[in-house]
Amino acid sequence: MAKKSYPEIELTIDSIGFEGVSIARHEGKVHFIQGGIPGDTVLCSIHKNKSKYAEGTIKQVIKPGAGRVQATCSHFGVCGGCKWQHLVYEEQLHWKKSHVIDAFDRIGKIPFNHVYETMPSEKTFHYRNKMEFSFGASRWLTAEEMGNENINTSFAVGLHVPGRFDKVLDVDNCHIGDSRNQLLLASIRSKAHELSVTAHHAREHHGFLRNVIMRTDRRNTQCMIVLITSPISNDQESDFIEWYKTELLNIIPNITSHIWATTESKSGVAFGEIQWSNGSTTIKEIIHDVEFTISPFSFFQTNAVQLEPFISAIIQTADIKSDDIVWDLYCGAGSITLPAAKYGKKIIGFELSESSIIDANVNKHDNNITNVEFYHEDLHKKNAMTLLSQCDKPDIVILDPPRAGIHEMLLQHLLSVESPKIVYVSCNPATQARDCAILHEKYDVLSLQPVDMFPHTYHVENIALLQLRNTQ
Repeated sequence: MAKKSYPEIELTIDSIGFEGVSIARHEGKVHFIQGGIPGDTVLCSIHKNKSKYAEGTIKQVIKPGAGRVQATCSHFGVCGGCKWQHLVYEEQLHWKKSHVIDAFDRIGKIPFNHVYETMPSEKTFHYRNKMEFSFGASRWLTAEEMGNENINTSFAVGLHVPGRFDKVLDVDNCHIGDSRNQLLLASIRSKAHELSVTAHHAREHHGFLRNVIMRTDRRNTQCMIVLITSPISNDQESDFIEWYKTELLNIIPNITSHIWATTESKSGVAFGEIQWSNGSTTIKEIIHDVEFTISPFSFFQTNAVQLEPFISAIIQTADIKSDDIVWDLYCGAGSITLPAAKYGKKIIGFELSESSIIDANVNKHDNNITNVEFYHEDLHKKNAMTLLSQCDKPDIVILDPPRAGIHEMLLQHLLSVESPKIVYVSCNPATQARDCAILHEKYDVLSLQPVDMFPHTYHVENIALLQLRNTQ
C-alpha cells in the first residue's frame, strides 16, 4: 500500500499554546503545529484540515526563530517528555507566564491584580529526583530505526511514547534525571540480553522485567534503586536477580537503598511487594528544616531543588500569622502543611491517599510537630463537607488539587465558609482559572505567581492569592 501523502505549506510560527503546541496563522486559519517555536519559518505537512483550523507536523525548518537552540537529548522529538528542549530557557519562562495569563483571561474570564515573572528553576538539567523507567516487549521504532532488521523489537527499557501505554522507547540516557541513569539503563539492558530475560508485554501480560526506578535526594547523598519484576519463573530470571543483588552495587556509585519488588498486576503502575532489600528502604529529604521520609513507591515532588523556593513562595503568599488557623486541602504527605506549621496556630491537612496520610503522620511525629492534624478524606464526597464543617473555621485555606481541579461541591462549601484568604496552588492553570471563576462570586484574585518546576516541558505550577471581597 502506498504511503499516504499530505499537502505541504510554508508557515511562520507566531506563538506557543497550551500543552506546548505551536501556532501559526495562514489565510485566516489557525494552524496547530508540533515542534515549532515563535519566529520559525517552517515547511509543514498538513494531516488535518478543518474549516476553522488545521493540524500539521514540521518537515523542515527553513529559517529558525531567534529562540531556537539545539536540543541536548538524542531522544528529543520522540520521547515527548521534554517538548521544549529546543527553546532557550528564558523563552520557556516567558511562555509559561503567558499560559497562566491566557488561562485567567480566556477560561476564567476574571480580573487579577498582578502577575509575577515565572520563578526559574535553579537547575534545568538533572533536576528530577525520581526517574521511573519501563520495560516493554513492544519497542517503539523511530523513523531512523524503521526497517533495521538488527534491532530487537521485543525488548526495550526506557520511557513510554506519548499516548501509547504498550510502546516503550528504548532510552540510553535521560538528561533531566540523575546522571547515573545512563549507567543503570546500559547495565540492566546488557545483562537482560545476555541472559535472554524477557520484558513485560503490556497487552498480553507476560514477561519478567517490569520497571526500574532511581530516586535521589537533592544533596545527592542518597540513591535508591528499585527493580520491579514479575515473580521468578525460570533459571535465567533467577540468575538476573542474583546479578542485580550482588553486582549492581559495583556498577552504580553510592547506592544507599537497593530494592527488588514483584507484582502480578496487569496495571502498568510501577508498584510491587518488596522481596529483598539492602541498605535503607527510604530516602530522607529536608525541606524548610522539616525532614521527610520517602518510601520506594510514595509520591514526592520530583524537583526537590526547586521545592524549597516553591514552598517558600506559597508560605510567603499565605502570610500566615501566629494565631491563624489554616486548612491545607489535598495535603499529600504534608510537604506544605509541615513547613507551614511553624508559622500558624493550627494547620489541618486533608488528603484522599491513605498512604500519603500515613507518611504525613510519620513525618509529623519524627519532626516533633504538635500543631498539625491530618485527615484521610475524599474532598469530593459529601461526608468530607460534614467533617470540614466540624473543624475550626480557617483564616487561610491552602488548596493544591490534582490536575482535574476542585469539585464544585467543595468550591461551594468554601464560598459558604468565607475564609478571608485562599492560596490556590495548581499544576494546571486551565482548571485553576475555571475554579477561581466560581470563587470569584466572593473572592478577588490579587496575584498570580508562576513557578517552573519542570524545565524543558510546558508544565507550570501557579500560586494564586484570593482575598474575600470587602475585607481589604
